Amino acid sequence: MTKKELAAVCIARLKAEYPASDCTLDYDHAWQLLVSVRLAAQCTDARVNVVVQELFARFPGIRELAAASPEEIEAIVKPCGLGHSKARDISACMRMLRDKFDCRVPDDFDALLSLPGVGRKSANLIMGDVFGKPAIVTDTHCIRLCNRIGLVDNCKDPAKVEKALWKIIPPEEGNGFCHRLVDHGRAVCTARTKPARSCALNYNAAPSFISLFLPPVKNIIQIIPA
Repeated sequence: MTKKELAAVCIARLKAEYPASDCTLDYDHAWQLLVSVRLAAQCTDARVNVVVQELFARFPGIRELAAASPEEIEAIVKPCGLGHSKARDISACMRMLRDKFDCRVPDDFDALLSLPGVGRKSANLIMGDVFGKPAIVTDTHCIRLCNRIGLVDNCKDPAKVEKALWKIIPPEEGNGFCHRLVDHGRAVCTARTKPARSCALNYNAAPSFISLFLPPVKNIIQIIPA
């Protein structure tokens, strides 16, 4: 089985297991997702969702948040950890959106990367979730599972994993596939998990109606360490 064929099997099985998978960060506007993604570094999405309620209530738009001092922002986002650097990036990002992009989040990948505190993972998330464009979001769950499954070979560098996945994941499937990897990585295939018969990607545990049409993913059992 080629990596592209393996990817197709995994996409189908994860779709069946997590049909309604989506971003777990709460947001109403693109700029809010930008803020939340920055806060989510080394912090849970659940905590971020609580903290940003106060932040967005006090600063309800790009202009308001851009006018806030980094110290004001830090006082609110401190529970997310790394408060000083995150507040600095959020402040600079909002100021650039105000001054350069007329208070609009750009729908161009390179323009997103030009924003302070925005890396490839964040830019891909915005492109996929906000603008509905092809995206590959290589977070820790994606990287761990893709190595275990065999979609990439002993590669932990996010940019290299992203590049490899672009070659084997259909563009229209990338964003949803990555969200489902997060769901699966949190619920079943954690960093400490051993191979489980209940895993949707397990050779012996594919959803019954899918297993009638798709070959087993033997790579899973072979690669996940016992």
